[in-house]
Amino acid sequence: MNIVVVGLSHKTAPVAVREKLSIQDNAIEGAISHLCQLPHVEEVSILSTCNRLEIYAVITDAEQGVHEITQFLSERSAYPISQLRRHLFILLHQDALRHLMRVAAGLDSLILGEGQILSQVKHAHKMAQKHQGVGRLLDRLFKQALSAGKRVRSNTNLGTGAMSISSAAVELADRKVDDLANYRCTIIGAGKMARLLVQHLIAKGGTQIAIVNRSQKRATELANQFPDHELQLHPLEDMMSVIGESDLVFTSTAASEPILDRAKIEQNLDPNHRLLLFDISVPLNIDSDVKELENLESFTVDDLKAVVAKNTASRRQMAQEAEALLDEEVESFEVWWRSLETVPTISCLREKVETIREQELEKALSRLGTEFAEKHQEVIEALTRGIVNKILHEPMVELRAQQDIEMRRRTVQSLQRLFNLDPEQQYS
Repeated sequence: MNIVVVGLSHKTAPVAVREKLSIQDNAIEGAISHLCQLPHVEEVSILSTCNRLEIYAVITDAEQGVHEITQFLSERSAYPISQLRRHLFILLHQDALRHLMRVAAGLDSLILGEGQILSQVKHAHKMAQKHQGVGRLLDRLFKQALSAGKRVRSNTNLGTGAMSISSAAVELADRKVDDLANYRCTIIGAGKMARLLVQHLIAKGGTQIAIVNRSQKRATELANQFPDHELQLHPLEDMMSVIGESDLVFTSTAASEPILDRAKIEQNLDPNHRLLLFDISVPLNIDSDVKELENLESFTVDDLKAVVAKNTASRRQMAQEAEALLDEEVESFEVWWRSLETVPTISCLREKVETIREQELEKALSRLGTEFAEKHQEVIEALTRGIVNKILHEPMVELRAQQDIEMRRRTVQSLQRLFNLDPEQQYS
C-alpha cells in the first residue's frame, strides 16, 4: 500500500485553474465514491479550499493509482491531462505524510501560520469519514496531522498574530484608500470568512459595513457577534442595488458560478463612481470581465501575495521550529505504519500458542479429576494464560518497535519458519 497526494495549490496553479477543480461540499460524496471505485484506489480524502485542491489516497500501485486520480481530475475540470499536469504536484509515502502535516500546521499556506486551514483539514477528515472514504491508514494519518497542527500552534509562536485571507484582503483595501471610515463597505456572504472580514474592517476603522446574504438568519447571527457596531443587513435580491451604493465590495460565498459580472455592474453602477472589488472565494464569485470597466478595480486571492510577503519574512524562524516538530510526527506515523506488517504474524503466533495452551490445559484438568478440576479450574486457567502472556510480551514489543525494515522482515520470517506459521492462510 502507498499513501499519495495528488493536487494543486496557490503555489502551482492560478486561481482560474484552481476554481475549475474546486470540489464543494455537495459534490464531495460523489467524488469520493467515484475515486474509491477506481481499480487501484483503496481510501480517499479530499481537501478543497480557496488555495488548494488535494486528493489524499491509499493506492495499491503507485503508477496506476496516480494515473487514475489524474484522469479523474482531468475529466472533472475538462483540462487535458497534458495541460493539467503542469499545475499538479504528486507526492508519495513520506513526502505525502509530511505535506499533510505541513498543511495542517499552516506551513504550506499562502499566509504562513494561518489558523483556518486546521479546521479545513478537520472538515475534510469528517467528510471522508461520513462518506466512507477513509480506512485505517488515512484515518490515522488525518488524526495525527490534526494533532501535529495543534502541537505546532501550542509549542511555537507561528500562529500568534498570523494573517488570514480575510485580513490580507482588508489590508489590501486599506492600502487602496485613505481612510476606511469614509468608505461604504459591502460583504457578500455571511460565513466564517465574512465574519473575519467584518472583524478586520472594524479593526481598521471601518464603520459603514453592509452584509448581503441569502439567509437572513445567518446574516443576523453574524451581526449579533458585533453588538457594538451597527451592521446593515440586506437580502440577496437587493445585492446589485447595495453594490451600486458601495465603494468597496468583498465577496465570500460558496457559489459555484460567478454572481457578479460586467453586465450586472454596468446596469447598477454610475460609470463615474469608483468601485473596488475583492473576491476571496474559489470558485470565483466575480467574473474576470469586470476588469474591462473603467473606475473599477478587481482583486482575487492571488493578488494578496504581495500583502503577506512582509508577514512571511518575520515568521520563517518560527517555521523552522515547527518543521522540527513535524519530523517527530512523521517518524511517529511511520513507526506505527511499519508495525502493521507484523500484526498478521503476531496474531497468528498468539492464536497458535493459545490453541496449544487450551489443549494442554484440557489434558491436565482431565487427569486431575472432575472434583479437583471444578474447584481449581479458574486458578489453573489464569496461571497458564499468565505464563503465555509473559513469554510472548517482550518479543512482541520488540518486533513492533523494530525500525530497521530488513531486520524486522527477517525476524518475522524467522518466527514464521520456527513456529510453522502461515498468516496469509489465517486471514484469507
